[in-house]
Amino acid sequence: MTRNLIKFMKKGGILLTGVFLWCNTSLFALQAGSREDSAYIRVANQRADKIVATLGVAQADSALLVRDVIAGQYRHLNEIQAQRDQDIKSAREKFGDDKPALAKHLKEIEDANSQTVEQLHTAYLSKLSAYLNPQQVNQVKDGMTYGVLPLTYRVYNDMLPNLTTEQKAQIMAWLVEARERAMDAGSSEKKHQWFGKYKGRINNYLSSAGINMKQAEEEWKKRKAATAN
Repeated sequence: MTRNLIKFMKKGGILLTGVFLWCNTSLFALQAGSREDSAYIRVANQRADKIVATLGVAQADSALLVRDVIAGQYRHLNEIQAQRDQDIKSAREKFGDDKPALAKHLKEIEDANSQTVEQLHTAYLSKLSAYLNPQQVNQVKDGMTYGVLPLTYRVYNDMLPNLTTEQKAQIMAWLVEARERAMDAGSSEKKHQWFGKYKGRINNYLSSAGINMKQAEEEWKKRKAATAN
């Protein structure tokens, strides 16, 4: 019986070694994933803390709750983006050179992703509104988009001092729409791309009203230079 057990152990040595290596590899992967998650949680919390610091929330407990809501949004968006990227990678591997099937599947992925992000966006604003007033919610939105909206609106007004009330309202409406889109973007570059898209729309709108945007920008730069001197 002892000999048989020894033979079994010798035959199973490779299997046992394989199991041991698999367990170690899996554990290492889990630990690496855990470290990455912890690192991103820290980053999300730091971003959220900076935003909350601008809101003037008096109660420390309330400030912490708001911080957790904002940080949670960053994490959820990151998870959705990671899943989208993985789905796209899998689709490309699966369909390969079948371009029609790949295009169809990629569209389905993008549509599903957009729907998920839209639902998350609505829920997020609802959570913020439970703790913050409308002005503070807008401050959170600006914080998540690097303050591009107020900066861009100020530039248009400085560059074009004769804008009508209607034109100002349209510029603001498009910048607000751009900010809503940019809030959900997965990177700084993509956030700025959204604003770039809407600034193109604004410039076309102003050009159609007879404003020479290139000339206006050149004159604005000269005014700024003269003021600086």
